[in-house]
Amino acid sequence: MALPTVCALIAVLALPGGPAQADDAVPRVDLRVLVVTDGGPAVDAIAAELDTAGTPYTEVDLQQPGRPVIDAAFLADTVEGRPRAKYQAVVLPNDNPFSAGSPEMAALATYERTYGIPQVDAYTYARPEVGLQYAVGNGYAGSLDGVEAQVTTVGRAGPFEYLDGAVPFEDNSPSVGESYAYLSQPAVGADFTSYVDAQIPGRATRGSLVGEYRHDGRRELVVTFVYNRYQQQFRLLARGIVEWMTGGVHLGASRNYFAVHVDDVFAADDRWDSTLNCTPGDVDCAPGEGVPNPIRMTAADAEYAATWQNNRGFTMDFAYNAAGSVDHRQDNNGVDLLADKLIVDRNRFRWINHTYTHAFLGCEQDVSVVPWRCATLPGGTTKWVSRNEISDEIATNRVWGQLSGLPLENTELVTGEHSGMRLLPQQPTDNPNLAPALADNGVSWLASDNSREVGQRQLGSATTVPRYPMNIFYNAGRAAEQVDEYNWIYTSRQQGGSGICEDNPATTTCLPAPLNTTTGYPDYIVPLETRIALGHVLGNDPRPHFIHQSNLAEDRIAYPVLNGVLDSHARLFADNTPVVNLRMKDIGAELRKRSVWKSAVESGDITAYRIGDTVTVRAPATVAVTATMPAGTTRDTAAFGQAYAGKVSAWVTGTPLPLVLTLPPSAVSGTVQGGTGAPATNETAPRARVPAGVLRQVPYSRER
Repeated sequence: MALPTVCALIAVLALPGGPAQADDAVPRVDLRVLVVTDGGPAVDAIAAELDTAGTPYTEVDLQQPGRPVIDAAFLADTVEGRPRAKYQAVVLPNDNPFSAGSPEMAALATYERTYGIPQVDAYTYARPEVGLQYAVGNGYAGSLDGVEAQVTTVGRAGPFEYLDGAVPFEDNSPSVGESYAYLSQPAVGADFTSYVDAQIPGRATRGSLVGEYRHDGRRELVVTFVYNRYQQQFRLLARGIVEWMTGGVHLGASRNYFAVHVDDVFAADDRWDSTLNCTPGDVDCAPGEGVPNPIRMTAADAEYAATWQNNRGFTMDFAYNAAGSVDHRQDNNGVDLLADKLIVDRNRFRWINHTYTHAFLGCEQDVSVVPWRCATLPGGTTKWVSRNEISDEIATNRVWGQLSGLPLENTELVTGEHSGMRLLPQQPTDNPNLAPALADNGVSWLASDNSREVGQRQLGSATTVPRYPMNIFYNAGRAAEQVDEYNWIYTSRQQGGSGICEDNPATTTCLPAPLNTTTGYPDYIVPLETRIALGHVLGNDPRPHFIHQSNLAEDRIAYPVLNGVLDSHARLFADNTPVVNLRMKDIGAELRKRSVWKSAVESGDITAYRIGDTVTVRAPATVAVTATMPAGTTRDTAAFGQAYAGKVSAWVTGTPLPLVLTLPPSAVSGTVQGGTGAPATNETAPRARVPAGVLRQVPYSRER
C-alpha cells in the first residue's frame, strides 16, 4: 500500500464520531508499548510504571549485543490482510538515542508518522530540536530540589487532569543534588504545548518541564527534568505520561491505595525501656529483666479514632485479640470501658481476627536466651505449636467477635507477629501445622510481613497479603519513647546505639547523629514515614500498612503520619482521584489478579488491539482482564468500568471473551499536525540519582 493512502486513513480515524471502520485497510494498532532503553533511570521509571499497572510493553536495550534491529518489519506488518502497528506508543531515552543518520531512528519516525504513534522523550535537554529554546541564556539549567512546579491549565484539562496543580520536587538531603532540569520556553515558530512548568529563577517567565511538540507529522512528549522511579515528582506525573502516550486506551490500571491495619486491639503492648534498651515482658529482654509497663488504648482513644475516621473519610482495620478484653475484665471487676466503647462503635471500623491471645504460632519459643530460639524435642527436631492449638486461637477469637457483633470477614486472619510462617534466622520454614489449621477454619487470606516476604504466596488454603510495617514501634505510646528506640536501632555503637545499622549496611542506614527526643519525632520521623507511605500510595501499591493499638493511645503518635499521607494526597490530587481504602480480602484479590495477569502477559497469552473506535482483548478464560479506557466507553450497550482519575477502568472476569469495547467519539484525538523541526541529535543530559536521605528497612520489623 502506498504511504499517502495509509496516512489518509489515519486522518479519517482521527475524526470524531462514527462507527468502527469495516475496511480491511484500516490499521490495527496493538495495545503494547515499545520501550527503548539505554540503561538510564528515566526510561526505567516509565517501564516500572507500565509494569506495575499491567500495561504490556516490549523492551529493547541499546546496550545489549544481539538486540533486535528496529526497522520497518520490527514495527509493523500485516495480519489477515490488515496493516498492523505493533506498538501504540514509543518510549525513547531522549528524542534520538541513535547515532547521526541512524536508519533505526528514520524507521521510527516513518512509523510514527504513518500510524499516528506518539513518542515519549523520557529525558532530554531544551533546544530547538525538541521545540524549545536553548536553556542556557534563555532559561535555566540546574537543580530543582525543593521547587514546586505546576501543571498548566492545558495539562489539567488533558493528560494530567487527575492532579490539582502542584508538583513538588523532593529535597531530602541538603548535601545531595536530587534533581536537575532545563526550564525553557517554546522555540520561535514551534508547535509546542507545555503541560508542566516552573518559574525560571530570576525571571518573570515560566519554563516547560513536560510538554508536547508536534512536528513533521509526529508528536513527542518532551520531558526536560531528570528523575528515577522512586522520586515523588515522577510518581505524580507517571500516570499522565502513560495516558498521554496511549490516548487513555491501554491495558492495565492504576489507583492510589491506602489501608492501615491496627494490630493488638483490646490487648496491651509492652513498653520500651530507655534505660535497658529492651522491652520488659517481651523476648528482647532477658527473662525477669525490667518491670513491664503496658500500653493500652482507653475509651477516649477509641472515640478519638472514630471521630478522626469520620473527619478524614477513611476507615482503619482493627486486628483484635479478644483475650485482651477478657483478661482486663477479670483484673478490673468485670469492667472494660475500651471494649464497651469499641463494641458500641463496631460498625465504624473494619475488623480482622488477630487470634485470641496473640500466641506465637510457629515453633515453641525458648525465651531463656536472647535472642530466643526454637525449642526442640529429644533428638533435636523442632517442637512445633500444634494444629489444635493454632485452630483454637483462630476459632475462639472468631466466636468472641461474633458474639460481640463485630462485622467480621471470616476468611481474613492476622497471626500474632505473623507467626507460623517462616521467620529468619530462628525458624527458616513454615510451621507444618499452620496450613491444615487455616483450612480447618476457612482462612483464605493470611497477613504476612512485607519486610520479610515481598509478594504473595500460597499457604494451604490461604494466600498471603503482604503488609508494610510502619516505623512507628509497637512498644511506644509516647513520642519520646519512639525516638529513643529509633536512636537505639539507627545509630552506631560509638553513638550509643545498637549497631544494627553497622552490621546490616545493605539494608539499614545509620543516622548521622542521634535524634533529639523532643523534636526528633515531628521533625524527622514523621516526615520520613509520611514520605515512605505516600510513595507506596503513589506507586499503585495496594498492600496495607500496619501499626499497633499502642500508637493510637497516649500521645497518639500514629496520627501525624496518617494525617501527613492523607493531607498530602488531598493537596496534590483532584477530586476525581480519591484514596482507595480496601479491606484485606479485597487487597489480596487485587494482588492475586495482578499476578495471574502478569504471568499471562509475559507468556504471550494476551492479545489486544484497537481498530478505529473498537478495542478487542483476547485472553484465556481463567485470566481476569484489566483495562483503562476513556470515560464513555461501552461494552455492548452498557457503560464500561469504574470512574477514576478521569478515565474508567475495571477487571473483567467470569464473562465470555473476547472483550470488545467501543470508545466514545470524544476519545478520538485530532489529526496529526505538520510542522518544522531540525534533525535530532545524540546529546545526553545528567542522570537521576536514587533519592538521598531515606532510611531503608531494618532486617526485622518492630512488632508484637
